[in-house]
Amino acid sequence: MADGTKSSQSSPDTGPESAEAYLQARSLRRGSAGWLLLTGLGVAYVVSGDYAGWNFGLAEGGFGGLAIATVLMGTMYTCLVFSLAELSSILPTAGGGYGFARRALGTWGGFLTGTAILIEYILAPAAIAVFIGGYVESLGLFGIEAGWPVYLVCFALFIGIHLWGVGEALRFSFIVTGIAVAALLVFCIGAFTHFGDASLNDVAVDGSAFGSSAWLPLGLLGIWAAFPFGMWFFLGVEGVPLAAEEARDPVRAMPKALAWSIGILVLLALLTLIPAAGAAGSDAIKDADNPLVAALQTATGGEPTMLSRVVNYAGLAGLVASFFSLIYAGSRQLFALSRAGYLPRFLSLTSRRKAPYLGLLVPGVIGFGLAAYTGDGARMLNIAVFGAAISYVLMSLSHIVLRRREPELPRPYRTPGGLVTSSVAFVLACSAVVATFLVDPTAAGIALVLYVVAVAYFALYSRHHLVAAAPEEEFAALAAAEAELERDSDGDDPAPAPHARS
Repeated sequence: MADGTKSSQSSPDTGPESAEAYLQARSLRRGSAGWLLLTGLGVAYVVSGDYAGWNFGLAEGGFGGLAIATVLMGTMYTCLVFSLAELSSILPTAGGGYGFARRALGTWGGFLTGTAILIEYILAPAAIAVFIGGYVESLGLFGIEAGWPVYLVCFALFIGIHLWGVGEALRFSFIVTGIAVAALLVFCIGAFTHFGDASLNDVAVDGSAFGSSAWLPLGLLGIWAAFPFGMWFFLGVEGVPLAAEEARDPVRAMPKALAWSIGILVLLALLTLIPAAGAAGSDAIKDADNPLVAALQTATGGEPTMLSRVVNYAGLAGLVASFFSLIYAGSRQLFALSRAGYLPRFLSLTSRRKAPYLGLLVPGVIGFGLAAYTGDGARMLNIAVFGAAISYVLMSLSHIVLRRREPELPRPYRTPGGLVTSSVAFVLACSAVVATFLVDPTAAGIALVLYVVAVAYFALYSRHHLVAAAPEEEFAALAAAEAELERDSDGDDPAPAPHARS
């Protein structure tokens, strides 16, 4: 992707001293997390998806369709994660996917990737806040009958913890995630005591669907339509590299944390989908807002049990863990884009405790407003899924481009399978983008409108005001300089190097 960006920026980046001061006002607390906390962060992003949402894929494709979709999406995420592990060892900064795409695809590629990630991480917490409100109401906690007070408390309380400090925030997330994972394992044991394989394929067969059968009641197209719901078992794990600047030894910790995270999530997906559908029947839980509790109660004759109550409360813990960690991810992506000038620079200012306070507060206000105004968690989550799928296409493409264009680039960690791995992720990600239109074309359309607005801002303003001193921009400028030197050594007339002038 060509990069013809010219910068017209002025102060604060007019020299080495001002650049240093600019970055000093936008610095994060380094060394706050090792690989174990990062692994917990990767699982926390996703764990709420094990408790709710995935089951709607049973209505789209039946058990067979959702099972195949989950295997394919699990393959996509595994390939993507190992590709990101290599990229994060090359460029361990808070930019994550934006930084990788910036080096491989230029400023436009970086901006489009970062914007897609931002859509995911701003919309998903708003959606989960709505789900938390529904849980609180259904459990009869605190006598609350309206959702907006719950949304307000969630955003205010958990943003406050993030403002306190990243180390404290990640430890809190780790503990809540541990509770949610432990309850999933307890659910699995309890559900398997009622398991019957005949219950898996009890969704009514649509005889008009091509390739329909008991295993695929909605036909072959049902597999594709179930892609977004198979993604819910893994959605968000790609956000681990956003913690790179706050990690201890990120070059080693990131690949290890990513590998452990995806391994745990694959196991949890199997231990959720199979026993839940087998205990109650796929048809009984395909429309349930709380599928694990519905599975247990259906299997025991409809009466609540001690186990179903434990799982119900643990589902709230899972939602809190994902909500909390997604706020973190969104703030770091916003911080990196703002620090580099792609978004207004003031959004990347950090506090005395090295927290990007506006990067936390501004998305929080937007998220609360969306949750309180719409109350449509499913629609917002579908918009987030569309943004995520777009980012997966661009991030896997970045791995392919860098492997081909810069084979000698130092890579402390190398993706197993190399280009084959990232190519599989790319093809499956493209399929996932199309699948979002099959499930919710309105959500995909809204995401595209948001994209158009963001692209207009970048095209008309921010691409002319990028900050060359930002780590991701310096990394890309180094690549341009090296390419120019190679052209000089070959005797060619060097073309102007793409850069953002400081």
